[in-house]
This record gives sequence, C-alpha cells and structure tokens, in this order.
Amino acid sequence: MKTGLIMEGGAMRGMFTAGVFDVFLENGIEFDGAIGVSAGAAFGCNFKSRQAGRVIRYNKRFARDPRFCSFRSLIKTGDLFGAEFCYHTIPNELDFFDTQAYVDNPMEFYVVCTDVETGKAVYVNSDEAGEDALEYFRASASMPLVSRTVEIKGRRLLDGGIADSVPIQFFESIGYDRNVIILTQPLGFVKKPSSAAKLMKYVLKDYPEVAKAMENRHNEYNETIDYILKKEAAGEVYVIRPEAALEIGRIEHNPDVLQRVYDQGRAVAEKNLEKIKEFLK
Repeated sequence: MKTGLIMEGGAMRGMFTAGVFDVFLENGIEFDGAIGVSAGAAFGCNFKSRQAGRVIRYNKRFARDPRFCSFRSLIKTGDLFGAEFCYHTIPNELDFFDTQAYVDNPMEFYVVCTDVETGKAVYVNSDEAGEDALEYFRASASMPLVSRTVEIKGRRLLDGGIADSVPIQFFESIGYDRNVIILTQPLGFVKKPSSAAKLMKYVLKDYPEVAKAMENRHNEYNETIDYILKKEAAGEVYVIRPEAALEIGRIEHNPDVLQRVYDQGRAVAEKNLEKIKEFLK
C-alpha cells in the first residue's frame, strides 16, 4: 500500500490547503508521496520541506506588496504574481525555502502542469526535475490570461488545473492506492463553463489545444469530482474539503482574510485528524 496526498489548486483558496497540511506536519502525519496542482504545488512543496507556518507567514507579509501580486506587476513583467519576486527573491532571501530539508525528505512530490501545445497534463517528479523544480512550481501556478507561459526543456507550460485539477487517477496509475485529497471547494460544488471562454480562444489562438482544454475544463472537473465521490462513498479515499464556500478571491490583499481561510483549513484538519490517522493505517 502506498499512501498519497493530493492537493487541488484554486489560487488563494490554497490558504485552506496550507492550514490542513500544517496540522498534518504538527501531528506527524506523513505520506509516501504527494502531488500538487497550481497553488497546491506552489504551497504544497512546503509540506515536503516540513516548514509549517511558512505559507501563511509569507503570504500575509507580502499580500500588499506590488512585487508579489498586482496589476502593476502584470503590466511590467507579464505576470500578475511577480515571477522573480515570488519564486526567487522570497524563497532565497526574504523567507527561506529549506531546499535541503526538501531534498532530504524521501516523500515523492509531483507537480502538474499543462503543455500549451497539446493541452495535456504534464506530471513531473520534482526531485527528478532538480534545479528546474521551482520553475515547475511556477508553471503549475501560472494562470492563463495573467501569466506568461513558462518554458522548461523545450516545453511551454501553464497552470496544471487546465488539464487535471485533481490528479487522483494519475496518482492511482503510479501505485498510490490510499489517498487523502484536499479540495478547496465544498461538497456539492459544480464547476460551470468559463465566462471567459471566447476571450481565451482569442488570447490563446496560437495554442488551440490548450484553448480547447480550457473550454472543456468544467466537464473534466465535474467528472473527476463524481469519480472521487464514488471512491469516497466506498471508503477508498479520504476527502478534506471546506464546510462552506471559502469567501476569498483568487487574488487577496487582505492579510486578515488570508488568516481566516488558513484557520478554516486548520479547523477542518483538526476535526478529521483521528479519522485520517485511522484511514492511513
């Protein structure tokens, strides 16, 4: 049996996920492997480096810093979330990401990106990615319209959630058969077609396959959630989700809102802690 942790994206809804996995860290809950999509990758890597509290700390500290996330950054750099500041300055200078602890942790950590040429998901073992690991985290969280594509080893990549928002079936395919899934939407959530579909087609006209994937994203997402619900009912996965819709924007500059959503994640994790331990046995 291989135990896995699967982390959905959702931009700043990822504060909920950070609250959940910080409780796991504080209570010694470990997995054989983890996989993150978008914010689930950019924040979830701190689970592998065992840095409880780091995600909420740096997000609150830089929430109002235009270098971190702003339309000024979008105009100046082509990225709403400043690539250099978020993925280099912060982890290397201002709030250190413990790369040694990350490497020393034997838990596998996979990142999901979307190949803009094919519109298909790319699954990367971040340990094998080596020096490119941070760039894969950035690619996984690079939202269409407000981010540049990220080129790594000849591939142009964007947000992993375009092609595979909750990669349960991929994780099962590589042997992870006892999975805890952190969702950032409540029970009963149904994704609707994107209101920006026509704009996406225009902006991504050079990448018709990824535009097609964006147009069909709601169907793929809803089918995956149905699959998870059936496995959850059968006791084959353990799902942690918000008890109600998280009242937070995809962009959030208010540190108090970030803290509230993080605390919601902690509360749900603490409520489910003993059941998760039992499930993982």
